[in-house]
Amino acid sequence: MGLIKSDKSIIPALDVEGIARLKEIVSATAGVEGIGAYKVGFELAIPYGLKKVVQEIRRLSDKPVIYDHQKAATDIPATGAKFAQACRASGVDAVILFPQAGPETEKAWIKAVQDEGLGLIVGGEMTHPAYLETDGGFLKADAPKRMYEIACDLGVKDFVVPGNKPEKILEYKKLFDEKGVDSTLYSPGLIAQGGKITDSGKAAGKKWHAIVGRAIYQAEDVKKAAEELAKELG
Repeated sequence: MGLIKSDKSIIPALDVEGIARLKEIVSATAGVEGIGAYKVGFELAIPYGLKKVVQEIRRLSDKPVIYDHQKAATDIPATGAKFAQACRASGVDAVILFPQAGPETEKAWIKAVQDEGLGLIVGGEMTHPAYLETDGGFLKADAPKRMYEIACDLGVKDFVVPGNKPEKILEYKKLFDEKGVDSTLYSPGLIAQGGKITDSGKAAGKKWHAIVGRAIYQAEDVKKAAEELAKELG
């Protein structure tokens, strides 16, 4: 069994200000069929503490909690163990790594997270403009592929791929298949950043989870928005 019980789901990204708003969103969506997990980031973790944020979610839902450090695995290799231990102590179920600091950091951080028994999702390509060198960014065009390949070789099966770039999802899914990995994909970059759940879900294949932030937490009716998005999973 993977991190999320269903093959496809919506993961609300709880990038909101304040515990009160966090509780409102989780309360509204916890019972919605198709919600697979919740993702939290620094916007809540820094002012309130990750452990408290997790505890508040747990009071309202038994769905997995994923911590996105935005972006973890960009430090020296030795700090991976401290990060993984802190995340384990906070009670999260899984973490997201974007190992942009090079292969040695990537290997060390992946091993550290695995040693702590946490779920692990590895990203390579992000959704915003000017990320890769070919688009005016800092990273070489093959950098995400190298990040994914190393993760595959270390037993990782869960990956973040850009939801607003379905053609890239196809490319990376082919890579995972060629590596013999029964992959599960997770995609941000949907709705507010232009990605469509139907298009990205089709490209990703059987096991895919849509990470959705603003389209849910900025909606006038949060529950209704989550329900409508879940219907698009097919």
